Amino acid sequence: MVWSVAGKFSTQEQLLEEAAKNPGIIQTYLKGMVPSLLGFLVQLVVAVLVLLVGSRIIKLLVSILYKSLKKSRAETGVVTFLCSLVKYALYFILAMIILGQFGVTTSSVVAVLGSAGLTLGLALQGSLSNFAGGVLILLLKPFVVGDYIIDGGSGQEGTVDAITIFYTKLLTIDNKLIMIPNGALSNSSITNISHMEKRMLDLRVGVAYDADLAKTKKVLEDTARNDEAALKEDPVNVFVAELADSSVQMGVRVWVKNEDYWTAKWRLTENMKTALDANGISIPYPQLDVTLQERKSG
Repeated sequence: MVWSVAGKFSTQEQLLEEAAKNPGIIQTYLKGMVPSLLGFLVQLVVAVLVLLVGSRIIKLLVSILYKSLKKSRAETGVVTFLCSLVKYALYFILAMIILGQFGVTTSSVVAVLGSAGLTLGLALQGSLSNFAGGVLILLLKPFVVGDYIIDGGSGQEGTVDAITIFYTKLLTIDNKLIMIPNGALSNSSITNISHMEKRMLDLRVGVAYDADLAKTKKVLEDTARNDEAALKEDPVNVFVAELADSSVQMGVRVWVKNEDYWTAKWRLTENMKTALDANGISIPYPQLDVTLQERKSG
């Protein structure tokens, strides 16, 4: 359906017939469209300006909120989560303002969302689950930013870098970024390695069956106890862990501070090897004895 500026034509056929008789009608029709086109362009320019200005204001408000929460010494995970929540909420309000420039009212958007609530709920159930998982993580605090955790569901592990509205970000030891959905993380078993102040090193070393066990235990105990990371107030345990096929497996347990765990593990493993060699205690490798029987002919 087409309506001319003069209001005389209601169909395209009538307009084309009149245009054939009077070519000036096309010019009149196009002139009638100019005000509407100019109005739309003005609305578009205003919407772009609102978007640019609104984005800057949102960034400023989120920055102010971040600094205020940091000054109040709020937990880092709470800070990142709230900043993400406020940012998304402000962008939603900004979108409503921009739509309003084109005549779309908030009540219309709410009505559409309400009528499509079930569909949106099914489509966004993963996002809603992640949001709820983030809230649970912040309330129950199985970990905080800076903790080293292992996700039992995915097997991923790393240092918690941020807890956002939908995802938890982990940094691995080789500086890779892993993003785990909060919903999956809140529903799986989580091992928080760095929560406690100290950890126990549980080491294994194999010695020959003909080794003097009493001497071996003393060498290993002295090596562990004299390590700089060993906590002096906690005991050092050395014991026979297993009688393996080719060696006697000795166990060494020593307590260290959490932050010293890996350096102490690597250092003690090397020092135990050096101490055993210095005391003539061999560390065997798997051996296989083969017996050949001679068959007599005739």
